[in-house]
Amino acid sequence: QVHLVESGGGLVQAGGSLRLSCAASGLTFSSYKMAWFRQAPGKERELVATINSGGTRYYLDSVKGRFTISRDNAENTAYLQMNGLKLEDTAVYYCAATRRLGLPTPSDYDYWGQGTQVTVSS
Repeated sequence: QVHLVESGGGLVQAGGSLRLSCAASGLTFSSYKMAWFRQAPGKERELVATINSGGTRYYLDSVKGRFTISRDNAENTAYLQMNGLKLEDTAVYYCAATRRLGLPTPSDYDYWGQGTQVTVSS
């Protein structure tokens, strides 16, 4: 009965912004590290950002300074604010939750959202 429901994807011009949301239910949200992954066609899924319950963040080097991960524990929701979007950011974006320490691989994540498409155009 655990569900992660994503929203906020869409088509945006290069240089524009989007905010992705991930609403969680059926789990003790504050016990989980939340993450955003992305996967482009023909490529492996890659970790974009993580945030633990205390607010400690990790970012993929290529998105540092452009993306911001956040969470609202009262709302059981994680966010990814994406600014200065580039064509290379085009991918399906997934949120995920884990109780593992460090930077787990995708197989270590307990729960996943269904993904939301982000397409950046020129």
